[in-house]
Amino acid sequence: MTLRHLTPRPFQPLMWNHIVEHHRSMLLVPMGMGKTSSVLMAISILLMSGSARKVLVLAPLRVAQSTWPDEVKKWAEFSHLRVSTIVGTPVERLAALKVKADIYTTNYDNLVWLIETVGDKWFWDMVVADECTRTKNFRTKQGGKRAQALSKVAHKHVKRWVGLTGTVVPNGVKDLWGQMWFIDQGARLGSTYTAFMNRWFGFRNAKDAANNSGKAYVERIPFPHAQKEIEVLVKDVCLTLDVKDWFDVKDPVVNTLYVDLPPKQRKHYQEMERELYTVLENNEIEAFGAAAKTIKCLQFASGAAYINGSNDEWVEMHDEKLQALESIIEEAAGASVLVAYHFKSDLARIQRRFPQARVLDKKPQTILDWNEGRIGLLLAHPASAGHGLNLQDGGNILVFFSHWWSLEERQQIVERIGPVRQLQAGHDRPVFIHQIVARNTVDEDVIARISTKQDVQDVLLQALKRRLES
Repeated sequence: MTLRHLTPRPFQPLMWNHIVEHHRSMLLVPMGMGKTSSVLMAISILLMSGSARKVLVLAPLRVAQSTWPDEVKKWAEFSHLRVSTIVGTPVERLAALKVKADIYTTNYDNLVWLIETVGDKWFWDMVVADECTRTKNFRTKQGGKRAQALSKVAHKHVKRWVGLTGTVVPNGVKDLWGQMWFIDQGARLGSTYTAFMNRWFGFRNAKDAANNSGKAYVERIPFPHAQKEIEVLVKDVCLTLDVKDWFDVKDPVVNTLYVDLPPKQRKHYQEMERELYTVLENNEIEAFGAAAKTIKCLQFASGAAYINGSNDEWVEMHDEKLQALESIIEEAAGASVLVAYHFKSDLARIQRRFPQARVLDKKPQTILDWNEGRIGLLLAHPASAGHGLNLQDGGNILVFFSHWWSLEERQQIVERIGPVRQLQAGHDRPVFIHQIVARNTVDEDVIARISTKQDVQDVLLQALKRRLES
């Protein structure tokens, strides 16, 4: 593989300089603005200057397993960095711990095991908490087990701490305390969560205040002055980049998240491309002709494939795209997300993974609930999101979970929350389009077709020839 040279966009040096200059800091930067490569540049500088020795990156599983190692492999500037990924079985994780590396990546689910295993032999002096909203549930005397375990080493052994997250939205301010504690042990927002809440959050009425005792729980709301005061207090250690300052909001900000098929599923997929059929779990999956073949390949890429002769029975292949979608939702930090799917199996699997999701239907109440912010995750088939449907008030984040050849359908669902509609509705905000793409699959061919408007047959022939020759 030929390494490419990193050409930083104007805002990226701001990120790595912020990390280098602050021992403990947070970056509030939307997905798609090059956070990972910026942090790697900062890590490289700190390692070469002796300001850091070993780095631990905490992230969701897919991000820890693929995104960080892949980013190191991609750029020539990071070719000297050695990465060890601590995931898998306990035996595999122990082996990864013994590897001599500069950067170690692991997922949050492994935190308790990692801290108990390493104990006082903790050797990382820098921690990068990617999608650090995973630490929001920390409390000094209770809270999540993973955050509690992390708190035992965060200030005792770690000299440099970097938190990475998407832009904090107004209804997410209360989640900031736990994340900030890992930076300053409560120096800015209060030594306890209770003190934080009492200072900046109140009750809707006297009845709620009276009920807030014992086991009763009443939702508290921020005071009008809360967000501005909190922003002032954390400003010195937080770098916030607004996409509007760097991109033309007249165009969507498109971000492609690549996922890799697991080895077993990759083999099945290649058989489908080469031989037009494969057998999965004793269910024969055949593709008769090129059209059917591309459908099967797209199903494979998304994570499930229908059994021949059935429109309802399908075999689950992998959950790589579901993990990627989970990362996007986490990065959204409470903002509503619209997800475009194509196959019924996509819909069923997304609903199973995210029970809170709602499906876009023809009921006016559904559209009203979305536009008034009562739906955090809305699932829509592009063919059902056609002309005249206004969804721009509900959000500005669209995810393509699976892909299809129709450029018109894609343009239609983009337009439901598109830049023009945002501006017409008085929303001065960019539109984010995240497309989850399975690497080296027909997914990439669809994206090529959408981008170039080239004939589908030509795109397929070129791509298939390229992959079969590789």
